[in-house]
Parts: sequence; C-alpha cells; structure tokens
Amino acid sequence: MKSKDELQPIIEKIASVDSPVGMDAVYVHALILDHLHTLNDRIERLEKEIETLKS
Repeated sequence: MKSKDELQPIIEKIASVDSPVGMDAVYVHALILDHLHTLNDRIERLEKEIETLKS
C-alpha cells in the first residue's frame, strides 16, 4: 500500500476547500470511472489476444 506522502500529488489534485469532506466527490468519481473504463478496455484487448493465441 502506498504511503500518504506518495499519494500527496493525487490528494492535492482532488482536494476541495468548498466540500465538507475536503474533496471534490464528483471529480473523484469521474476519475475512478475513467480508470475503470480504461482497465476494462485493456482487459478486453488482452482477452481477445488470448483467444487469438489459442486458435
């Protein structure tokens, strides 16, 4: 697990003084969804490559 110091650049990017929880929740959720979409695309490409190699 990464330390807080290692994550500090991300923390600073998502922090929000206007939010009661100290972060921009909508932006954080958008980042998470974007990364999940990217991971899903990569997994689908790998699965297709595996299927091609099996043939």
